[in-house]
Amino acid sequence: MSVHLHWFLPTGGDGRTLVDRHAYTDGGVKRSRVTPVSGVRAPDIEYLAQIARAADGLGFEAVLTPTGTWCEDAWLTTVALSQHTERLKFLVAFRPGVVSPVLAAQMAATYQRITRGRLLLNVVTGGDSVEQRRFGDHLDHDSRYARTDEFLSVVRGVWGGRPFDFDGEHYRVEGGLTALPPDPVPQIFFGGSSPAAGPVAARHADVYLTWGEPPEQVRAKTDWIRGLAEAQGRTVRFGIRLHVISRDSAREAWAAAERLLDDLDEDTVAAAQEALGRSESVGQQRMLALHGGSRDRLEISPNLWAGVGLVRGGAGTALVGSHAEVADRIEEYHSLGIDHFVLSGYPHLEEAYWFGEGVMPELAARGLLDRVPDAPLAGIPAANGRPASAPGGAPLLLSGGR
Repeated sequence: MSVHLHWFLPTGGDGRTLVDRHAYTDGGVKRSRVTPVSGVRAPDIEYLAQIARAADGLGFEAVLTPTGTWCEDAWLTTVALSQHTERLKFLVAFRPGVVSPVLAAQMAATYQRITRGRLLLNVVTGGDSVEQRRFGDHLDHDSRYARTDEFLSVVRGVWGGRPFDFDGEHYRVEGGLTALPPDPVPQIFFGGSSPAAGPVAARHADVYLTWGEPPEQVRAKTDWIRGLAEAQGRTVRFGIRLHVISRDSAREAWAAAERLLDDLDEDTVAAAQEALGRSESVGQQRMLALHGGSRDRLEISPNLWAGVGLVRGGAGTALVGSHAEVADRIEEYHSLGIDHFVLSGYPHLEEAYWFGEGVMPELAARGLLDRVPDAPLAGIPAANGRPASAPGGAPLLLSGGR
């Protein structure tokens, strides 16, 4: 079975380092410099369209768009970007607690018609009470998952094409209806590592999404969710969220990873770890436990590097290595039942090309990808001793930016 490869849209800003990449804020970590600085790319529509078009052309199936205070609204941004792409799908992250489930069902149906079926949904229940209260949500962690359970029951119910009633603890709906149900019905991606999250995933998720833990930990988690789903008479597919640094050689890849740490002084790391340590998310605590805030042993499994998690919340690990080594690790996770790989890298435009031009052909050669799009200049002969990627005999320019 082939893998499904997805990329990421940095709607909070992008850049060449792990810090100061946000366009308007420090993302909750207190620093003296919180305004745009050199090398930070604002998430304007022109730049995001570059990434979306690159992902589309390279053969990624979809792009994940985050949700929260420090990024642009995912629904509005992606529906605009759909007009700049041909077949790329959009994995739109949203918080169930801040919108009516009937309205969300209607929004999804409208989105499918506007984009001709290119919507996927990433349900983010939320593991940070401070962030949730910022949006007017005052429920505790487990209650948020109970509400998500009801929310998704209503969404699926009103997609049925006939009036739907629901009487729960968090929602009461009478005659809920989406007059024109979405076609196709969007796949629901869902994550959560806590005991409260598992049963919700088993009942509602099409794809259970985990952050990039070592293979044995991933195996244990997928076995847990698979068992819960089978008890519900359901089958759930699995995905993993990872960063990636892939180069022509392992040495180059690890050098690029080390450069990402160059700007991280101890105070910055300590402040980030303190802020992330307050999260109620079990998944976030599992990410922090992989490195313990230390730079000493960041390769926590072959080619799996936890350096990103020193300062970044959420997905904190990266696949690092040569194109063949990164393909090896993807193949290893795939052997555990992981079908969907949601990837990212800093900066997202350049790293999309490194992965698309380096790793995708490796995966295709192993029978893990149906096809890799042809290079736009494939078949054009070299000119003046230069490769076809330098048309008209123009010099081939190499960038060595950090």
